[in-house]
Amino acid sequence: MDDEYAEAVLALVEQIPPGRAMSYGAIADAVGARLGRGGPRQVGAVMSTLGGAVPWWRVVTVTGRVPPGHERRAYRELIAEGTPMTADGSRVDLRRAGWYPQ
Repeated sequence: MDDEYAEAVLALVEQIPPGRAMSYGAIADAVGARLGRGGPRQVGAVMSTLGGAVPWWRVVTVTGRVPPGHERRAYRELIAEGTPMTADGSRVDLRRAGWYPQ
């Protein structure tokens, strides 16, 4: 794994404000625009291996789903932060909760 890419992904995830979220693809776009490489799968690889120390629950799929296997903790954190969820509460509502760095 590229250390520079991993550090950029983790630094960006640390900036996501409470109550907001970014998709793997949005993170890949933001980091890729700066470094010129990586995609959603690479972001997922970084998060799955190194993301434990950052607010990983704020990183979701493009449909607003949380990382599989961590749903209970992720939903608890997202709800505690007041993150907008879909009407059925099964996903993050990225139209309202989506965040992108300036």
